[in-house]
Amino acid sequence: MPINSFDDYPMSWRPMRPTDEKPLYLALAAQLERDILDGTLLPGTRLPPQRELADFLDINVSTVTRAFRLCRQKGLLSGTVGSGTFVAYDARASLSVMPQNPGCRLLEMGSVMPPPVPFGAAADLLHKMIQEPDFHRLLGYGALEAAPWHREAAVRLMAQAGFAALPELLLAANGGQNAIAATLAGLFRPGDCIGADPLTYPGLKSAASLLGIELVPVAQKDRELSEAGLQYACKNHRIKGLFVMPDHQNPTTHTMSPACRAMIARLAARYDLIVIEDAIHSLMLPRPQPAIASLAPEHTVYLFSLSKAVSPGFRFSYAVPPWRYFGRLKEALYSLNLTVSPLLQEFASRLIASGRALEIAKQERDQAIRRNGIADAQLQSWTLLGGPTCIFRWLLLPEGWTGEAFEAAARERGVQVYGAQRFAVGKARPEPAVRLAMTAIEEEAAFVRGLGILRSILENPSLYCAQF
Repeated sequence: MPINSFDDYPMSWRPMRPTDEKPLYLALAAQLERDILDGTLLPGTRLPPQRELADFLDINVSTVTRAFRLCRQKGLLSGTVGSGTFVAYDARASLSVMPQNPGCRLLEMGSVMPPPVPFGAAADLLHKMIQEPDFHRLLGYGALEAAPWHREAAVRLMAQAGFAALPELLLAANGGQNAIAATLAGLFRPGDCIGADPLTYPGLKSAASLLGIELVPVAQKDRELSEAGLQYACKNHRIKGLFVMPDHQNPTTHTMSPACRAMIARLAARYDLIVIEDAIHSLMLPRPQPAIASLAPEHTVYLFSLSKAVSPGFRFSYAVPPWRYFGRLKEALYSLNLTVSPLLQEFASRLIASGRALEIAKQERDQAIRRNGIADAQLQSWTLLGGPTCIFRWLLLPEGWTGEAFEAAARERGVQVYGAQRFAVGKARPEPAVRLAMTAIEEEAAFVRGLGILRSILENPSLYCAQF
């Protein structure tokens, strides 16, 4: 029987004692997940202490602990040492930030897509490949390891992004998301904790949730990870890894300072962290800074994808791990992919070796500069974070708005944007902001029209938001 009477006791969650045949912790976890997803428990709600909940349900504390742990691994809960357990702010937010269906009439300013550039030279290269007598060899299974010249081509391109990789450490993957999932699956275990920015890439969140890995928000200073925040996460949450996107961080657009990169490298060595460095946007910078992997090669898995700097149709990327993790990551990639496409690998390598990949990247930077100039002019009365070559921007909203409310208002007017709630990690309410894609709409006139709609919402908030 419960020790205390709970008749008049205030509790944020009063679950029913499980009565089905499931193990108690699974039934309690299922009830907690259901109450979160149906809105009974709202984001940011502090759950009762575990001992208190165990007394209320007349069950062992360990049962509550296991149920909470399971929901934490799914990304539904966030715990902070000394302050309790909270419903994660993004628990009910969709992690999908992919483009709308072709038949949808929304103006797509949510999905991050590279600028539309001429691909004539690339098409000519592909046509020549098809005409070669041994083309059929590219339509079978590929080798587990790339040919030496494939490796050399990839290494030359990565050098342009700020990292001098060793060719013998290069592994190929089917896109950046695939490389992230393989890194998590190969180098971590369910229940492990990984640090991340408080607002981070949704693809990381979905992969971590699938694999039962908990993301821990690392406190920031001046919009980048702070040394105190990272030390706190290492000591109190015992994180085993850290995910960073140093250049044009998704979604906040921030490019990490040299001092922050050096600090991460230093603490990675001190706490033996596995740093996952996603360099997907690095080639969009005319002069990228040295990668964290250059400063901490024994602790960093460097991921480099062609999807933003060349084309999203290239589901092709590279991973460069330290020697000690090479075998485990190679096995994880094999388990997920068997092999990469020989056709894509050959095509990507020829694009790089011919110099066409860098030409395309420069064209995309030029297009991004033009689009960003238009956005700056259209939204000059509001704070729009992001540099001139960034293919998305972070719009800070006026007081009274939330990212979720603005996303809904924009969608009602025919524009797709994504609010901060989709990127949030942990219990804290994210800043009121939305991510705007600069280059997802091909027609410039349609892009200008979308910006005009967003401006009208900002200028007339009382028409769209109940808080005004």
